[in-house]
Amino acid sequence: MIDFTLEFLVILLYTLRDVFPILSLIVFFQVVVLKQPIPHVKRVILGGIFVVLGLALFIMGLEKALFPLGKIMANQLSDPSFLVNSGTEITTWSQYYWIYLFAAAIGFATTIAEPSLIAVAIKAGEVSSGTISPFGLRITVAVGVAFALALGTFRIVTGTPLYIYIMVGYIIVIIQTIFAPKDLIALAYDSGGVTTSTVTVPLVTALGLELSGAVPGRNPAVDGFGLIAFASLFPIISVLGYAQFTAIKKRMNNIKK
Repeated sequence: MIDFTLEFLVILLYTLRDVFPILSLIVFFQVVVLKQPIPHVKRVILGGIFVVLGLALFIMGLEKALFPLGKIMANQLSDPSFLVNSGTEITTWSQYYWIYLFAAAIGFATTIAEPSLIAVAIKAGEVSSGTISPFGLRITVAVGVAFALALGTFRIVTGTPLYIYIMVGYIIVIIQTIFAPKDLIALAYDSGGVTTSTVTVPLVTALGLELSGAVPGRNPAVDGFGLIAFASLFPIISVLGYAQFTAIKKRMNNIKK
């Protein structure tokens, strides 16, 4: 218990160090540049304390739970004794199918729970006057991340170059952007960014690094990274695709009428 408390205090001090420049900048602009008093000072101070404590607890949780969980799952799912029958060697990428399924599932689940995506989805629903369903947007983005992580783990297992997937993906995005409804293009691009946040990144990073370390012939420094790029790219494709599908469906309904 004493070691745990000391470790938390160290993390809390590091968190204060990291947050201090942001708080200083906001206070400086509010008081010196704008020359306005800070509204609701007590509330602001209390909120700042909660933010610092929350960040420290979150970092502690990453180190104690999420990173080890990603490591354990990657090691267990890539264990030859689990993937193949005894006496059989791993020879093809298809034998890692549990890895692909787990990556897709964890990508979908973490994206649904991603606080930044929830915030964007709620605001998108408010701005569109209910035209955009917040939950529907979250599902669409989560499907994109699920596919992205399944494809990303396939890339790690096969050892194919990362740039090929990224280049092809952005070519698809560019083509979709030309034909997609203009009022949803910016939202689609933002949806790619908000997926790589507090919940998704730790688990995805741990999964990629540990999987590349467990698969024979893979180097964590070369193959372990890149899953975050997939998780940023493919939600754009899924949201733009959903926007195009909705537009086509709307045109077909108008034609029938």
